[in-house]
Amino acid sequence: MKQSYPQVGDLVVVTITEVKNFGAKANLEEYRGKEGFIHIAEVATGWVKRIRDYLREGQKTVCKVLNVDTSRGSIDLSLKRVNPHQKREKISEWKNEQKADKLLEIVASSLGKSMDSCEKEFGFDLQTKYGTLYRAFEDAAADENWLPEVKGEWKEVFQKVAKDNVSIPYVKIGGYIEAYSLSSNGIDRIKEVLGKVNSDAVKLQYAGAPRYRIVVTEPDYKMAEETLKTTIKAMEDESKNLGVTFEFARNPSK
Repeated sequence: MKQSYPQVGDLVVVTITEVKNFGAKANLEEYRGKEGFIHIAEVATGWVKRIRDYLREGQKTVCKVLNVDTSRGSIDLSLKRVNPHQKREKISEWKNEQKADKLLEIVASSLGKSMDSCEKEFGFDLQTKYGTLYRAFEDAAADENWLPEVKGEWKEVFQKVAKDNVSIPYVKIGGYIEAYSLSSNGIDRIKEVLGKVNSDAVKLQYAGAPRYRIVVTEPDYKMAEETLKTTIKAMEDESKNLGVTFEFARNPSK
């Protein structure tokens, strides 16, 4: 649960608490004790005859923050300025943060501390570093050398809870390699080229001479792209050294 106010332009998950003819009040789920208001003009595009055709008490939805007045404690929200894709992404992020809160409870219990003390000791810092607490749990689960500069009992417990409860999402990218040689020992030379694959994240599959499928599996696209780029470069350099004809064609992995 966040402590301060959202920023203008932020997407927020809300629960509708009161619907009136001119607008609706809503609690901001991610901000403790914060309430916002959706004016009827921000409910939907075009003219809204009956606001209850769009909103009802108890409904959870996603809004965009239009204005924040901390002196009055008021937050103006818009429903119509959130597209379906943004709504799905935000709801997914919010559900992950709910899971992160439950995982933090496990960490706090294991440490014999309260949630509040854990948030103050390291929770808020992790949110600042990663953007969300759940991303911190994901990184802790994926990286054996997580936050090497940090010492303390909480770090070991946090990482153990992460590994026990968080499934790391992976992406796959790939393409096709063609490698051939007219040399008398061409097969051996091709094997040397293919042998430049030295990462567990890279797999080669025989696709019928002279084609091989290459598949890279990494936690995110940036890492996958870098691994693929490095691997193909190493194979191209070895091909030039050995006189092997080498071509790579990008193809989405299926």
